[in-house]
Amino acid sequence: MRGDGVDVVCLNCGSSSVKGARYRVRAGGGEDRLAETEVEGLTATDDGSAVRDAATGVFAKLTAEGGVDAVGHRLVHGGPELRAPVRIDDAVLAKLRDVVPFAPLHLPAALGAIEGVRAAAPDLPQVACFDTAFHATLPETQWRFALPRALTDAGIRRYGFHGISYEYIVGAVGADTLGRGVIAHLGNGASLTAVEDGRSVATSMGLTPTGGIPMGTRVGDLDPGVIVYLVRERGLDAAGLEQLLDDQSGLLALGGASDMRELLERRAQGDAAASLAVEVFCTRIAMTVGAYATVLGGLDTLVFTAGIGENAVAVRAEVCRRLAHLGVAIDDARNERNDPVISTDGSSVTVRVVPTDEDAVIARHTAALLG
Repeated sequence: MRGDGVDVVCLNCGSSSVKGARYRVRAGGGEDRLAETEVEGLTATDDGSAVRDAATGVFAKLTAEGGVDAVGHRLVHGGPELRAPVRIDDAVLAKLRDVVPFAPLHLPAALGAIEGVRAAAPDLPQVACFDTAFHATLPETQWRFALPRALTDAGIRRYGFHGISYEYIVGAVGADTLGRGVIAHLGNGASLTAVEDGRSVATSMGLTPTGGIPMGTRVGDLDPGVIVYLVRERGLDAAGLEQLLDDQSGLLALGGASDMRELLERRAQGDAAASLAVEVFCTRIAMTVGAYATVLGGLDTLVFTAGIGENAVAVRAEVCRRLAHLGVAIDDARNERNDPVISTDGSSVTVRVVPTDEDAVIARHTAALLG
């Protein structure tokens, strides 16, 4: 560590990609993004070897001009025990391996990255930051499923995800400014969270990142009877169900594409399937915001963030149009410009567009754990 701050490499690993960024966390507060790189198109493997090799390369590239003080990792899931940023040691690694069944598409890749960095720099501190951590404040009425207690005790519950992004938004906007807020993290993976006093009090994703609103290729919430039917009548096993629900459903199934930009372009050309996909997406978002307004006892702020939330003008407009009864009104010109505030001056709900930065949060937590 240096007198002027801490240098951190942040690694964000998916099943087929690795994103890396280098940050300087200043001693007096705040952070600077110094460099970034990304590797895409990796072949997912059960042992995470493809991502491990890519992560090692990303780490080497980001440290080529000088060593760093630590590496921070985004992990989708930490299971029932790991619900706060933690320095990685052998005991933490063992716990992470035990909870791979909670996120089999994501955790092997992250574990591969941790092992790759460990092999390249055995003495370098590494920190795990969990997407579930922000939602540790959920009340029991929100996190408990109506299942037998033995299953709940085994860790089957609502965890919530995109928590690192939500933490960034709360910090960027301010808990007092948000008030009774709903944050919509809308990307290829999408979720919503209700926030009160800066804390998560309701969120759309559940045990895994598959639940909630329909996403690019993920189904979102589904009648459990559909799963029973698919197993009993169609003979799908766990692998088949996972592929169907995570890779072949959502906007892709409804509209023939997982990319919202393509769907909006095709809708403008009169494509009925694309129009349906966009309408379902916007309607389910609005339904969730309405439900969370009930949980919060009203709505002060609505925030759009992530790829779709930050850039899809039409999606924001259609969601907000469906929420007019809650006092939501947006200024079309502000919305077209992606202004930080897109609501009208007379709107009783402030509607914001806030770019998220998960890596900045990871860098902060990593520096804090270094002391």
